[in-house]
Amino acid sequence: MLVSQVTFLHALIRPLMHTLTAATFCVLGLSAALAQTYPTKPIRVIVPYAAGGFSDQSSRVIAEALSQELKQQFVIENRAGGGGRIGVDALSKMPPDGYSLLLTTNGTHTYMAVTEKALSYDPIKDFTPISLIGSYGLLMVVNPAVPARTVGELIAYAKSNPGKLNYASSGPGSGLHFAGEVFKSMAGIDMVHVPYKGSGPGMLDVLAGNCQVIFAGEAKPHIDSGKVRLLGTTSAARDPRYPNALTIGEAGLTGYDLTYWVGLMAPKGLPADIQLKLNAAVKKILTEPHVKKLFADMGLSPVGSSPEYLVDQIRTETAKLSAVAASIPGGIN
Repeated sequence: MLVSQVTFLHALIRPLMHTLTAATFCVLGLSAALAQTYPTKPIRVIVPYAAGGFSDQSSRVIAEALSQELKQQFVIENRAGGGGRIGVDALSKMPPDGYSLLLTTNGTHTYMAVTEKALSYDPIKDFTPISLIGSYGLLMVVNPAVPARTVGELIAYAKSNPGKLNYASSGPGSGLHFAGEVFKSMAGIDMVHVPYKGSGPGMLDVLAGNCQVIFAGEAKPHIDSGKVRLLGTTSAARDPRYPNALTIGEAGLTGYDLTYWVGLMAPKGLPADIQLKLNAAVKKILTEPHVKKLFADMGLSPVGSSPEYLVDQIRTETAKLSAVAASIPGGIN
């Protein structure tokens, strides 16, 4: 009886297994077919910052190049607010079909992971990484009305006039906010933080004199026209556009080193074939001379990485920034 029952069950299960196997191959075949034809319609690219800032400017270069490479329009959609939280949170809830992507900075994925106690999204678990696109340092600039031509002179002025200087950021918890708070702590000065929905609006108020200081990526045109004065750069290496400008670390705050990056992501669950197709497209456009030239003019160094490298970068940098934030009395708020 037992042998008969096993034989009966085997006969019953065998067709079901064939059906499941066939279904699996159909799904895999459908996934591959979708990746081959992707994209078949315009792709929305969420930029979680206001128009006009560094992230917006660099994202438009990337979107235009990807449009040409993949023969489909990549449409920038600025969703500013909360230092980038609003746009990133919105993207994390969109369908993982490859038609909604996120171009963001480490401001939303490492700096906020350190400064915010309760983010509405997980910087790693809620996203499908595609590629780290490029890295850059911020330019520390002041309105020309500020009587300081060096980092040392600014520190001396701030100490003589506590609370008189305002510095603009792209929002609470953002990378620009972090840059300002680390500078304040290491210099032992008091500057008032004024948050905006992006570095673009913040820069406009520095130009108008409503704020005196900003750490920004898009300052070059204003530096070259004399509308703002460059004091230093945030990364350990000098900006190649201004080789004679000292880094903030060289200018007296030894150890000051904050580097920023731009990365491309999708909602969690993006099919692997589409992820790899987008990754290959990013790497391809970053080798094109006109893209490299536009990036160089922005001070953005092309990277182009594996998805895994982007995740590793987020983990490593978050740990590093956590240690930096812990060294600041009272934290970053």
